[in-house]
Amino acid sequence: MISTFLVAHHDLVPVAFLLIALVCLGVGYLALRHPRSGRILWALLALAALPVIVLALVPTSISRPDDVVCTVQFSVPTLGGVETLANIALFFPLTFFAALATRRPLLMFVAGSGLSAAIEALQAVAPAIGRACDTNDWMMNTIGAAVGALLAWGTMTVAKGARAAVRP
Repeated sequence: MISTFLVAHHDLVPVAFLLIALVCLGVGYLALRHPRSGRILWALLALAALPVIVLALVPTSISRPDDVVCTVQFSVPTLGGVETLANIALFFPLTFFAALATRRPLLMFVAGSGLSAAIEALQAVAPAIGRACDTNDWMMNTIGAAVGALLAWGTMTVAKGARAAVRP
């Protein structure tokens, strides 16, 4: 239902991505400032993992698994496309909250890219789930992981500076 709406109103896709980013930044910053930031960030990470699991691994209702094919391509997709931004947005919150929870943005970027590759590989070897693997999905997920890790690093830096400014 959401994807149908976004396809019909493709001009709203960048706006939706920007809103997701702003909400993540605000919530992440507030969570870092909270005394129980660890628990909050791990809960947000679990919440961010749900769409990844559902959209990447829950079987679809396909008539024949043999119709599912994998696409190997290394073309640069248009950034305004619904699926492209959706793949970036899928891994952005996951990596962002993982980096904040662990305080290791670079490691979480690598983990996010690796998780995306593992999901695409699983989709390739398990056609019964009805998900088509695509190298461009991995590439866009990795871009989302990079954006998440960079913004997490920036958020941690700002939160650390704010804590230092408050101390006498």
